[in-house]
Amino acid sequence: MKQHGIKARGKRKFVVTTDSRHDLPIAPNLLNRDFQPARPNAVWTSDITYIQTDEGWLYLAVVLDLYSRQVVGWSMQPHMLTSLVTDALRMAWFRRRPEAGLIFHSDRGSQYCSHAFQQTLVEYEMQSSMSRKAKGIAGTTPPLKACGDR
Repeated sequence: MKQHGIKARGKRKFVVTTDSRHDLPIAPNLLNRDFQPARPNAVWTSDITYIQTDEGWLYLAVVLDLYSRQVVGWSMQPHMLTSLVTDALRMAWFRRRPEAGLIFHSDRGSQYCSHAFQQTLVEYEMQSSMSRKAKGIAGTTPPLKACGDR
């Protein structure tokens, strides 16, 4: 293997992307596992994943329109600060300009619970919705978790 420049790949490291141990306010679950809204721009959901690069970890926040399952906003940064999810939300808002009342559903991570992110939702007249971590029951995994686990 050494002669041909082949190296064994080790098991991929696990990176925690949800810090739900905080004292920030938690929004109620307005989605209640209804992953099929009746129209576009009624419900968006968001999550954070990570990508290992030669230069370290890169974090990706994605905003998905649950009606069309299209990515409407995203942000990549070398950190998981609130700006990661706020930038993804801003991109989605500028691309779609949804009507007031849109439900923005996420996990209870500190980035989504932060005052800065919640204030951005208020400015865009969106409703915050949060749920607990998926229990892994077949057919009930939230759409973004299902995409990230492939």
